[in-house]
Amino acid sequence: MFTSLYTGVSGINAHMSMMSVTGNNIANMDTYGFKSSRSLFADIINQSLSGVTGDNIGLGVSLSAVAPVFSQGAFETTENSLDLAVDGTGFFIIRDSAGSQFYTRAGLFDVDQDGYIVDKGGRYLQGYQADSSGNILDTVDRLMIDATSYPPVATANLDVKANLASDESIITTAFDPTDTDNTANFATTVTVYDSLGNGHSIILAFRKATETVAGNTWNWYAITKAADSTSGVQETQAYGSLSFNTNGALTQEVTTASAFNFTGGPTQGQTITFDFGTSLAEAGGDGLDGTTQFGAASGIYALTQDGFPSGSLQAVQTSDGGLLTGTFTNGKRRDLGMVALANFPSIEGLDNKGNMIFAESAASGAVVIGRAGSEGLGTLRSNTLELSNVDIAGEFVRMITAQRGFQANSKVITTSDEVLMELVNLKR
Repeated sequence: MFTSLYTGVSGINAHMSMMSVTGNNIANMDTYGFKSSRSLFADIINQSLSGVTGDNIGLGVSLSAVAPVFSQGAFETTENSLDLAVDGTGFFIIRDSAGSQFYTRAGLFDVDQDGYIVDKGGRYLQGYQADSSGNILDTVDRLMIDATSYPPVATANLDVKANLASDESIITTAFDPTDTDNTANFATTVTVYDSLGNGHSIILAFRKATETVAGNTWNWYAITKAADSTSGVQETQAYGSLSFNTNGALTQEVTTASAFNFTGGPTQGQTITFDFGTSLAEAGGDGLDGTTQFGAASGIYALTQDGFPSGSLQAVQTSDGGLLTGTFTNGKRRDLGMVALANFPSIEGLDNKGNMIFAESAASGAVVIGRAGSEGLGTLRSNTLELSNVDIAGEFVRMITAQRGFQANSKVITTSDEVLMELVNLKR
């Protein structure tokens, strides 16, 4: 009879533990990245007294394990681009200042004062850092947003698509770079950049030079304004010629000189290659894809140059594959790094350290690290957080089940007590 009392006690203890697990799940229903747990019971069997199979008497129940449930949680959109969520299999890899490595599904990340990406506990997010050119390295280390500026690039090429009116008259007076209104048939302005990223407006002027039955020739001039020239005067710093046939196609383009000396301390003698299209003199050229000479008014269709000023980091975006890309104020983009993900042969065997982090254990197997979207790993979502995977309806059902189990086992104790009381009363 005393055995039944202890059997009932084991049931009460097991169901109280089940209530604790259920209560913990419900308490963390709004915890980002939280993974719920379930209670696993196992019966306790006494050794057979007679040695006959089936003569075993149960001694109650025990809580054999609290198993984590790693099902996918729902997603919530946020305003922080470094809020990340794993869609599918995998964990973020984080390390504390002591070098201990942990794993989490809670992707609440930000940048610390040193530029490192950290979670709310100051642990460093691990991934593949990029070099200064944006090339992703192979070593997994602390991810750092260190590209606070994008260096400038001096203009080296300037492509011109234009039409020069075929009926323009030849100007007989000498060309004057300070008076393009009267000594050029057509002029426009374009901005180029020096080695320091300073922008300079240069005047691109066109002047009809010859007119023959075989075609016409135009001279072009690139003029630096006085405020932008180291000489302090407005002067021609690049010039050449363009030849057209009677169909208006560009037959030849010539650059006679190109050396720009800009103010502000940049590299002097900057060479800019002017491209007016593919002339007939070039292999495969038709003379019509750039600058032409038709009977329409002179005008610019497109001016494209490859220089740009310096820029500061404006925003960071994360792709589905975990690639961190910085957008700069000069409109340029550069890869800054790539988030690494981890997986295990048995994620249920991970050691739960609390605060939504897990550690590798003998039961989990060795960690496997890879890139998002590859090797069976899930993809990443930026501006997104994974919510808790707690099923409230299911937890309420388990709460009711635990309560009923507790009540039933209490009845076992009270009933056993009444039977023992009757036995004691036999003496009366």
